[in-house]
Amino acid sequence: MDRQTSALRGQRPLRSLAARLAVVAALAAATLTVHAGAPAQAAACNGYVGLTFDDGPSGKTPALLNALRQNELRATMFNQGQYAAANPAQVRAQVSAGMWVGNHSYTHPHLTQQSQATVDSEIYRTQQAIASAGGGTPRLFRPPYGETNATVKAVAAKYGLTEILWNVDSQDWNGASTDAIVAAAGRLTSGQVILMHDWSANSLAAIPRIAQGLAARGLCAGMISPTTGRAVAPG
Repeated sequence: MDRQTSALRGQRPLRSLAARLAVVAALAAATLTVHAGAPAQAAACNGYVGLTFDDGPSGKTPALLNALRQNELRATMFNQGQYAAANPAQVRAQVSAGMWVGNHSYTHPHLTQQSQATVDSEIYRTQQAIASAGGGTPRLFRPPYGETNATVKAVAAKYGLTEILWNVDSQDWNGASTDAIVAAAGRLTSGQVILMHDWSANSLAAIPRIAQGLAARGLCAGMISPTTGRAVAPG
């Protein structure tokens, strides 16, 4: 065996080792690439909107929660105190389903026509009813009919509540069709809030299409910030 042949044979293990190292490096790089791209779902949310449902909880709530869960949506449920007290299990179901619970007064009166004492009672009793039912202490308040004034705002602030109205009205309370409700949700832009109702069959039917429409526009259902009153990423 000449020296050249011996030298070539001596190089084979080195070349083989180098090849193995190159393969390992390539696999590591591929793994890093996969992990780097993992948060694809989070990256798809180019903005957040606030879906809200008033007047619950009720016998309609289980179907509503099921539809929201199936379509991977979260919403803020503005509950009436009288219904929270009567349906505590449904309040707990709202929370278990990942929803946020807000205050919508106790009996849904026109608060701007009430005395300060009555406004205080309506808001305070609802805070108590929701907390007792397992819904936590609300931080958001929606006045019935969207009617507010300085007295209503002051009482809400007294209980640490941020008043939340809406940017888009689905008109489900006024008999809007499922198509019209889907179209209304299609007008939402990032940060905005839409009004819907717990009891509306047409809003319930609209949920899958609302989810599809939001996804197509890169929008996700978020929480409503107690600081700004706008929809933001869930905390």
